[in-house]
Amino acid sequence: MSGRVLVLGANGFIGSHLAAALSADGWSVRAGARRIAEPARRAPGFDWVAADFSRLTTAEAWTPLLAGVSAVVNCVGVLQDGGGDSTRAAHVDGPRALIAACEAVGVSRLIHISAVGADDAAGTDYARTKAETERLVQASSLDWLILRPSLVVDRAAFGGTGLIRALAAFPLIIPVVGGDQSFRPIPLGDLSAAVVAALKLGAVSRETLDMPGPEAVTMTQTVRLYRGWMGMKPAPVVRVPRALAAPALAIGELLGRLGWSSPIRTTAIKQMDHDVSGHDSGWAERLGVASRGFSRFLAETPASVQDVWHARLWFVRPVAIVTLGLFWLVTGLISFGPGWNGAVAILHEGGYGGWSGPVAWWGALLDVVLGLALFVRPWTARVAVFMCLATVGYLIAGTLSLPHYWIDPLGPWLKVLPMMALCLFVAATDARR
Repeated sequence: MSGRVLVLGANGFIGSHLAAALSADGWSVRAGARRIAEPARRAPGFDWVAADFSRLTTAEAWTPLLAGVSAVVNCVGVLQDGGGDSTRAAHVDGPRALIAACEAVGVSRLIHISAVGADDAAGTDYARTKAETERLVQASSLDWLILRPSLVVDRAAFGGTGLIRALAAFPLIIPVVGGDQSFRPIPLGDLSAAVVAALKLGAVSRETLDMPGPEAVTMTQTVRLYRGWMGMKPAPVVRVPRALAAPALAIGELLGRLGWSSPIRTTAIKQMDHDVSGHDSGWAERLGVASRGFSRFLAETPASVQDVWHARLWFVRPVAIVTLGLFWLVTGLISFGPGWNGAVAILHEGGYGGWSGPVAWWGALLDVVLGLALFVRPWTARVAVFMCLATVGYLIAGTLSLPHYWIDPLGPWLKVLPMMALCLFVAATDARR
């Protein structure tokens, strides 16, 4: 079987790799994503189409996307509501309309990527809506196949795997919540091979297959293996009581609703407690894929310095954003409040005369606005760059009017330079995928 395949969620961690594997197998890939400008630059050979499940809620809306398509691979999934994500839209409303459209236009083959633990019993909206998606697929007249992978691992890392690596790279200790949760990781390359095989003529059809890897590892074993993979010295695993982890989960919930996607959320914990291992369905043999265990995958995928940097900076980046934003916000508020007279006096010293008050007021306002704007997810990188440029302007003006502050023992001008470096760090590490 060959032709054109529509891959939905083609800019995601799993979807991007599946699209690449299908293209390498000879398929013409139509790649669907909510926002297509950036992924289209990364993979210009694909036919990119805007596919927002929250907007494509009727069969008629899907029809243009299915023109000339022989098969559909759906990789769309969101962990939790908030920040523009809706589990209902991604897992129910969009897929229902997609299935109806496929039935209407004659696209029979649908591969749906679900997940181990997508059961009502998990007690999360993620699992309930994922289970509803599976029921919609199973009730259709399509030639469907549902694949439910366990923890998907790859050289790249995103979401939960990014967090696990960051915990593994933690200095001195490895903090984990629980530690006994059991995974059976499946390499993303093996999942890709399975999807390619599933689109061959005569492949498994109208079945739901759990996709665990052949090697079971606990959370504790996983972080230790990852730490060794990155070449770091062993460190003791510290089991963090769930009560102490609650504040971090609460912060993760808030950040998620504000658009800062975070795997440190209650849904992730509940899903791990429920099931992230799955049951062996014989998927590898049935699809003709040589499945690799986690230890073998790590041995065959040597870590690079980029992997180590990503893991070590995973927690550093949010600290940097909070520190930088608060620095600008608080300095602006201080200038408006208890530091007002001092700010005006410094400007008088610099020769601004009657303009000292207005310059101090507008400068403080700029600090407050930029400090708050940095926390708005889509603006962060641009605001950080603007902060750096604004600081250059401050330093030029300060050097012309108050050059002796460069040799002041408290270093008011010198201390600004590390802040500029922090701005560049925040801007440079803004990429999510």
